[in-house]
Amino acid sequence: MLRMSYRIRVRHGGRFPAAGPVVLVANHSSLADGPVLFGTLPRGAVFLIKRELFHGPLGWALGKLGHLPVRRGAPDRQSLSAALRILRSGGVIGVFPEGTRAGSVDTAQHGAAWLARSTGAWLLPVVCRGTAREAGRAPRFRPRVDVLVGHPLRLPGGGGRAGLAAATERVRGELVDLLAELDGSTTGSDEPDDDVRGNEA
Repeated sequence: MLRMSYRIRVRHGGRFPAAGPVVLVANHSSLADGPVLFGTLPRGAVFLIKRELFHGPLGWALGKLGHLPVRRGAPDRQSLSAALRILRSGGVIGVFPEGTRAGSVDTAQHGAAWLARSTGAWLLPVVCRGTAREAGRAPRFRPRVDVLVGHPLRLPGGGGRAGLAAATERVRGELVDLLAELDGSTTGSDEPDDDVRGNEA
């Protein structure tokens, strides 16, 4: 389905840790971001997704895939506890720290940093461009989508609320820098796809 909808190019997919717990953090421009990342990166992630989407056929599909519903702007102990269990068993949790589909990472919520600090998981920044439709323009056929994987990093623990706030700001800064790198690259070039699962996306 992804191959029919988009031409996806993944850059630096080899930076994705091959094993161990990972908190994947990504910018959020459209509802397609999650499926693109879920379908192209080398390890399947369980995403924290706003509770409002868990209705009807889409909600059924999200539940079958194991994704976790969360309330925006409020702690969700049940889903966070489930995310902690997944990380402590060596899994991957995906988080959109902006909480909304702004795409520019002007702000970030604390959840991703808290999960990474609580479990010692790698924090992996990933950015995506091309999934959002430009306002006032007709949708393009199989638009190019670029995914850029950053360097995994460890967030220091401790420091209480100030430490968590500093870690969250670092997460935001990593995404901002990665977006600037992606936006400054030649996204319209004809370079071959680097699909980290070994197939043309």
